[in-house]
This record gives sequence, structure tokens and C-alpha cells, in this order.
Amino acid sequence: MSFIKIPVKGMNDFLPQEMRLREFVINKIKETYQSFGFNIIETPCLEHIENLCSKQGGENEKLIFKVLKRGEKLSIDHIDNENDLVDMGLRYDLTVPLSRYYANNMAKLPSPFKALQIGNVWRAERPQKGRFRQFVQCDIDILGEKSNLAEIELMQATTTLLTKIGFDGFKIRINDRRILKAMVEYAKLPLEDSDKIFIILDKMDKIGKEGVKSELLNNGYDKTAVDRYMNLFDDAPFANSTNAYFEKVAVKLENQEVLDNLDQIIDNVTKLSCGKFTICFDPTLVRGMSYYTGPIFEIGMDGFNGSVAGGGRYDNMVEKYANINVPACGFSIGFERIISILLEKDHHLLDHEKKRVAMVIDKNTPSSDLAKILDEANKMREDGKIVLVVYKSKNFKFQKERLLEDGFSDIIF
Repeated sequence: MSFIKIPVKGMNDFLPQEMRLREFVINKIKETYQSFGFNIIETPCLEHIENLCSKQGGENEKLIFKVLKRGEKLSIDHIDNENDLVDMGLRYDLTVPLSRYYANNMAKLPSPFKALQIGNVWRAERPQKGRFRQFVQCDIDILGEKSNLAEIELMQATTTLLTKIGFDGFKIRINDRRILKAMVEYAKLPLEDSDKIFIILDKMDKIGKEGVKSELLNNGYDKTAVDRYMNLFDDAPFANSTNAYFEKVAVKLENQEVLDNLDQIIDNVTKLSCGKFTICFDPTLVRGMSYYTGPIFEIGMDGFNGSVAGGGRYDNMVEKYANINVPACGFSIGFERIISILLEKDHHLLDHEKKRVAMVIDKNTPSSDLAKILDEANKMREDGKIVLVVYKSKNFKFQKERLLEDGFSDIIF
């Protein structure tokens, strides 16, 4: 038997220096979100397959790592389809497990409940740059709050975190799934095809308006309806006011409360931004999850493709587990994307961690002196320093270079 020296495709080993950065950012996430009253929770990495395949996760349900039944439950003599082989799966996000968790424990939880989850999720992606099969998600969610206070607080907490780890000048884009459906209805496109139309619209940033229009026509939709629909995006993608946008395109949508709600969110978040970031209405914003029921939002940064955070309202999901309606809204930061951006840019986050001291001792140090050295190291640890005690190697120059790379700014020898 030959052993393979590399990890499974789409999964990563992390060297100590990167782990220091990852842990630093995770600690900053916990510190920031807890200051807004979010409670750290944890859910299992495995869920019942029925929960994961409930048509709530969109395309991600096709990417589930499924787990075979075990022992007597796994009977290969009576297999009609895959369901006879599988009873669990690795979670593909943290929102579905949170909904199940809340339904199980709501009697023990405050209302509204503010949850913070940090954990690995798994998707059977085709590995490529920026797409992994195992990756960390960091979610904050508010359950039991039906007003837009939930959206505003989620955005305030997330933007506060991003500024704390050195980002500014980023942009929040916001839309509403009800507006997206109203636009389809207004254009007289088939409402039952909404999800299919949204998938095409979501390609706007890649193929442009003409590309979206061509794809809609190629799918057999009426040209008059497609033209009417595409006219709604003449001034896309960004606007400072939802109502002003629809006045400009000369469309009166019936969802006035929905438009007013988005404008209230935009107005409040703008006031809280202190000029460090912007927020705007983007009628082309879709977000892939089919469980969204209201406002949806993403954060993007100039110079970096894709979003670094995204979320929205999913008021109907908990009801599937608890048989009562529970309003819910969440925001997830793209932890892996943020780490990759920090590794690419000249960040100085680790300059603020505890001082790291390396005590390099001679291998010929008398045993009677060793206890004194180790005691001195303990005293420095009590003063809040990170202290490494190592024997001096033959190639001290290389050893010193490696210690400096590992963040040991003080080397005592």
C-alpha cells in the first residue's frame, strides 16, 4: 500500500503562520459580534439527509457529501435508489442547521435570539481557485425580529468587523426577493419561472445586459416581455434610493411597503457608515439560495472579484421544523475569501497580537541552569508574552530567520 502525501482535492493544510492569521481573525469576529449581543452556538457537522435535501438550499443541495447507512441499516439486497443507502450528510451551510437548532431549543432561548456560528461546511465542488470542498463559514443571525432592525444590526455588526480588520471603501448592495418577483410579474414573464429567470439575471455582471437578454430570448420567452423586463435595468446596477430608482424607470410597483423598507435600511446604514463604506439598491442582485423571502444583501470590494459577505431574510425556514412562523435574517462573511485577501495585501494585523519571544539555549547548558531558564520563561508568560524555548541548532542563522518569519520579534540567546 502506498501512502498519498497531499490532502484530498479541495481541502487544505494550513501552516502555522497562516493559522495564526486565521485564529486572529476568528477571535476578532467573536469579540466584535459578541459586543453586539450575539451568542456563540454550535451545531453538528452531520444532519439528517431529509433536512439537507428539503429544497431550501438551491444548487447547494446537489453538492452534499452524503453518508452511507451503517451496519444492519445498510442492506445492499434491497436498494431501489440512493435514498436506501444514505441517511445523513455533511452540512453545506450553517443556516439550515441553525433553523433546526432553533426549532429544537426555542423554549430555552431568548426572543429575539441573536446567534453566532463559526464552523466548517462541506460542498462537493469542483476544486478551483477560491472554491474549496471544506471551508469555514462565519454567520450571524437574528431570529424572532420581524422589523428591519434585524437587517440594520446585521449590517452594522458586519461592517464594524470589516473595518476592524483593515477594510474600508467597500460597498453593500441590497435588493429584495419580492421586488425581483414583482419585476418578473410587471414584465409579464411567467411568474412560475422566476427562479430560472433569476439564475439568468444573476449573470449580469459576467455577460452584461445584452447577454442576459439573449439568454432569456434563447429560453423561449416573449420578446415584448423580455424588452419590458430589460428596460427595468437601464439605470442598473446602483441607486441611492429604491423609490427614486423606480420613478426614474417610470415603473409603479405595487410593493410600496417593500420599497419603503429598503429605503429605511439604506438611510439608517448610510448614517451609521461614517463615510467608511457605501450602501445602495441594486435591482440585479439575486443571491442563489431559494430560502430567501425578503431583503437580500452582499458586500463587495474594489479590486476583488465576487462578494466578501452576503445574506438576507428567510422568514419561512424555521416553520418547516417548528410548525410556527419565526422571522429570521442572517449575514455570512466569506471567511476564506477575507483570509486570502489579507494574505495578498500587506496587512499588519499580527503586529497587534501578544509579543512573541524565543529563548534559544545552548545544548551544553548545565541541567542546574535549565530550571532557571524555564522559570524565567514562565514569568514572561505571566506578563502576557508568548514564549518559545528551543535548543540552538547547528545552523543558527537559518534557525533565526525561521523564528523571525514565525513572528518571534525578540530572540534571546
